[in-house]
This record gives sequence, structure tokens and C-alpha cells, in this order.
Amino acid sequence: MKTFSASHKTVFVVDHCPYMAESCRQQVEFDMLMKNRTQGIIPLAPVSKSLWTCAVECSLEYCRILYDIYPTKKLVNYIVSDSEFHILNSWKQEDQNIQELMSALAAVGPPNPREDPECCSILHGLVSAVEALCKITEYQHEARTAMMDMADRVSNRGRIICITNAKSDTHVRMLEDCVQETILEQNKLAAGSDRLMQIQQCELVLIHTYPSGDDTLVSDRPRKEISPFLTSEVHSVRAGRHLASKLNILVQQHFDLASTTITNIPMKPTFNVCDQEEQHANTSANYDVELLHHKDAHMEFIKSGDLHPPGSNSRDSSLKETVTLKWCTPRTNSVELHFCTGAYRISPVDVNSRPSSCLTNFLLNGRSVLLEQPRKSGSKVISHMLSSHGGEIFLHVLSSTRSTLEDPPSISEGCGGRVTDYRITDFGEFMRENRLTPFTDSKHLEAPDKVPLERAKDQLERHTRYWPMIISQTTIFNMQAVVPLASLIVKESLTEDDVLTCQKTIYNLVDMERKNDPLPISTVGTRGKGPKRDEQYRIMWNEVETLVRAHIGSTDRHQRVLDCILACRSKPPEEEERKKRGRKREDKEDKAEKNGKDAEAEKTWQESERLKGALDREKEESIEAEVIKDSPDSPEPLNKKPRLAMEEIQPVEKAKGPVSLFTLWTNRINAANSRKHQEFAGRLSSVNNKVELYQHLKEENGVDTHENGKATR
Repeated sequence: MKTFSASHKTVFVVDHCPYMAESCRQQVEFDMLMKNRTQGIIPLAPVSKSLWTCAVECSLEYCRILYDIYPTKKLVNYIVSDSEFHILNSWKQEDQNIQELMSALAAVGPPNPREDPECCSILHGLVSAVEALCKITEYQHEARTAMMDMADRVSNRGRIICITNAKSDTHVRMLEDCVQETILEQNKLAAGSDRLMQIQQCELVLIHTYPSGDDTLVSDRPRKEISPFLTSEVHSVRAGRHLASKLNILVQQHFDLASTTITNIPMKPTFNVCDQEEQHANTSANYDVELLHHKDAHMEFIKSGDLHPPGSNSRDSSLKETVTLKWCTPRTNSVELHFCTGAYRISPVDVNSRPSSCLTNFLLNGRSVLLEQPRKSGSKVISHMLSSHGGEIFLHVLSSTRSTLEDPPSISEGCGGRVTDYRITDFGEFMRENRLTPFTDSKHLEAPDKVPLERAKDQLERHTRYWPMIISQTTIFNMQAVVPLASLIVKESLTEDDVLTCQKTIYNLVDMERKNDPLPISTVGTRGKGPKRDEQYRIMWNEVETLVRAHIGSTDRHQRVLDCILACRSKPPEEEERKKRGRKREDKEDKAEKNGKDAEAEKTWQESERLKGALDREKEESIEAEVIKDSPDSPEPLNKKPRLAMEEIQPVEKAKGPVSLFTLWTNRINAANSRKHQEFAGRLSSVNNKVELYQHLKEENGVDTHENGKATR
């Protein structure tokens, strides 16, 4: 069916009866020239609009926004009702403009307060509105012509917006009954005519407007279904700015529009008549402009769950929300602009305000403006751009995420950061096992009562009851020995051979545990050597049991497989004793390894202490030699360097740990040099490599010697 929504046809019915000439009682200051006023001149009194003027202005604003955003295929038929109905335009596309409507309304003029109210009724306009909905539009005619024999499949829906001053809720129900009866009559006429179409759905929006300060006699009512082809809703609104705000909300609801407020627009004020503004004539101020557009321009916010970013607010009503975007410095070089994913026409909410006029003129001159999301911290994100094309202004949606023109992201770039161990190969095999193919012959169905598509869904559900996505999250799916069990347990029914195969797989796992074979346990994110062998098998058995338990509700044979697993997991006492001894042995080996490291560290410390002691003794001997040298009775000793025994400093053959290349080379050179000269006679007769020097001189001078080699006078 060629679908035309209710937004395709909109009929405005505005009451033109005498009571609409009553004042709305919202005063408007008429005399704004407060500067240089001559003394004695009385200022002009404020004025107030009538209910008719408020209704006309608000309905025309509704039409202006509609025509700005939807130049085609969204049609409006305007009807004025008093003693009779007055149709101001038709469904033709050339009649769909504000100038046509304003000219027609000027010809109608304001309501006559002296006219007899009994002769006027809004019913004339409602009946004419139903008749207008039955008429075929150009777009419906094209669709009917294209479908030829199936022309009756072209839908006909519409909406009636009635602005009036109702008497009571009973009066409202009477208007709804009138519309319902008229639809039934017109559908009967349209059934036998080629120039009319039956109404499948009609939305009636009744707006009761009344002067400010009066009590309303009509209560609001949400949308209610009156009949299968008629729904109705009632809005009771005060005239003036409240009525304008209500129609602004309705146009967003009826045509899927959204609001965006551009903030921080720099603009230098020009000539102002007020003294306060003239003081700031040479400064620049920031202004805000609210724009309406299709709601798809906020689709990126909806997808990211950030539909109301910081700065978004609600104006006039909780139903009307706006997203705030911040003005960026205009870019004149189009090469620097980002690519856009969508462009939507815009319409200013307050089209006559100076900030809106300046913004539209700025954009129509060929300039573009980037818009960024206001953020409390972090770098700015440019999400939209305003630019004009062919005299029309568009809001462009810029991609702030990965470009759709780039290559698709790698499967390793999943949710939660980069994950590099997805079971990609297993997932490819999973997709091959669950492919869908056309099935046309229903005679070969194994279960005629079950559609093949439903069987495919059931199979997919069974295969995904337990299917880890990451390699490090599973053990059994990384083991070739478990493949027969994993592939058979997901079947809808098992045969006896399948049960035997599953039991054989379980017994193989038991044999692996008895032999203490290693398992492919992932140690990613763990410190040390990972879990012990006994803990690894416990993890493996838990996962096997989880897999089988997910399918035990299918048949009794699945339960037998689970019983086999439970029987194998309940080990006999001797097996538990053997496992306990194995754990003790592993603990003992770990302890011995730790003690070995401690003993090695202790030995190294002792070697360093021994080396330190040798150096201290050598230092004492050098001090004694210095004392002897400074004695006046002693001759000048030979200038020889002290030689230290290598075995006292660091016995290389007993050293633990790695030996540096420098130490090896030094030991080799020292060994070679020791074989090339004749050893001193004193060193050959020394005790513990210590010998007393100049003994004959000490004996001649009467110096006592001690066995430790030290002399005193």
C-alpha cells in the first residue's frame, strides 16, 4: 500500500464568529519611542489583540514553519467559518505559500462583533474540512495512476486543526459527533466516485482559546479514539503567547521536528532607540537563536544516549525541549570542513527577531558556521554545521565518530577497549553451522507443524546457550579432546551412539587428569605461574558441567551425559589421597626452591663480608709500612706495589653465579704472569703469606720482635 500519513493533509478551521472579536487581554506596548519626547505629550496607550488575530497569527506561524521545512508533499487547506465556510486555498502545490494565505485572510477581514451569533457556527467549517480531506491531491493522483488496477491501495489520511471558543465539554463532544457523522457520509459518497477518496484515518485537534484572566470552561484531554477512523484530542489554551507556544509544540509533534538553540552568536548592535542600548552600541554581545528542523538531525545524540547534552533545556513546556549548540568561528575554506551524514532544512522559531534575521542573512551570503557541543571539560566536539544551498539554509550533521567512508573497525576493537583474543575462527564455524537457506518444498518437512524458520531459531538458541566469545574466558573450547562432546551436546536429540561418544570424551578427560597432563589455561592478567594443575582441572570440570547443564532439559540422554560427569567428578578416597600427596610434593618443591634462593643470598653475603675483611687487613698493613718508612733510622725502602693473593680476595673457582668477562680475562693474565718469574725467597719462607721485613736491622738496634710481625722500641 502506498502510504500517505496524516501529515500529508492538514486542514485549518478558524472560527470567524463575533465572539472571536473579543480582546485577548494581553497588552502590547505600542509607543516605544521614549527618547527626546516633548514635555506635555501623553504617551500612546497599549493595545491588545483580539482572539481572531491571535488565532490567525499562530496558525500562519504553524504554516510558515511547515513550508520552510517541507516545501512539498505536506499540504495545508485553510478554512474560515462564520455563517458559512470560506475556503482560502486548495490542495494544489502553487497555493501552498504564506503570501497566498495572507492575501486571502486580508480579504476576509476581522469578525463583525455586531453580527448575529446564532447565525454563525464552527460546524460549517468542520463539515467543509471533512469534504476537503476526501478530495484527491496531486501526489495521491500520481500514486493512483502509477498503481493502475491497485489504486484502491493508496491510503488517505488527514488532520483537522480547529481553533475556536467552545462553550463547554458538551459542546466539544457535539463537534466530535458532527465530524464523525460527516466522515461516514462522505465515505459513502467517495465509494462511488473516482474523484474522491475514502478517509481511512482522521485526527481531530480541537483548540479552545479564551481571553487571559477568564476561567476555562473546557478541560484538556489527550488523544482518544472516537471510532476506527477518527481520533480526537482537546487543548484548552489562553490566547496570546500561550496559544503561539502550543501551536509551536504541535507542529513539532505532527511533523517529527526538533529544536536546536544556537548560543554565543557574536553580533554588534546597530542604531537603537533606547538609551540603555545606545550605551552599548559600540560593543559586541552574544545572542541565542532557536531553530526547528527534522528530528533526524539529533540522531547521533539519540544513538549515543546523550540526547540532552550539557546546556540543553526546556522552554515554556516540558514537551518542548531544545538541544543547545555553541557557535564556532566561521570557516571560509570548505576544504577544512568535515564531511556530513545528513542535511535538513531549518526554520527560525522567532523569525522576526533581529538575531534570527542577522543569522539568516549571514548564512545566505555564502558563509558557513560550525556548531559544537558545549562541554564542561575535554576538547570540543563539532557536531553540526549551518550552510545555505540554493537560497535555502540547511543544518548539516557532521560525523564526530568513525567515518562511514573508512574501513570497518577491526573485530578486536570491541566494547570495553581492544580485545585481541576473540574466538574469530570458532565464530566463523558457528556461522557456517547456522546458515539460513531458502526452503520452498513443505512436503519434506520432518515436523510439518513447525515452520523451518522457527526450527532455525531454535537451533540458534541452543548453540548460543553457552558460547564464550573470548579465548581467555574458556578452557574446554581450546581443547581438541572436548570437541566431540561440545558438538553433540547442542543437538536437539541424542542417539545412543552420541551418548557413548560423549561418555568416551569424559573418560578421556579423566585419564588426562590422572596423567596430570597440562591444560591450555590462559594466564593473561595473572601474576606468577598461574593456577596449579589441580586448580586447572577443577576449572575445566566446572566449565564442562556448565555446558552440559545448559542442555539437560532437551532429552533424557542429555541427563545421562550429565550423570556421567557427576560420577567422574566424585573421586574415590585413594584418588583424593594421591592428589593430596601430589599437592604436598608441589608445595615442598616450591619451598625448597625458595630456600635455595635464600641460601644463595646468604652465601653471597658471607663472601662479601670476607672480601671486606681482607681489604681491612691490607689497609692496616699499609699503615704499618707507612710508620716504618717515616722512621729516621730506617733506610729508604724499595718502591714496590703490594701484591694481594687472589685466593684471599675472591676464589674464582668457588664463586657462585655468573662470572664477568673481565674477571675471566684477569684471572688468565695473573696465572700466566705467575709462571714467568721466580718467587721471592721471603714469600717462600713466609707464614700465612706474611713475612717480617728488615729483621737484621731490628736486631742490631735492640728492637724486640714479636711473632705477629709488629715491632716496638
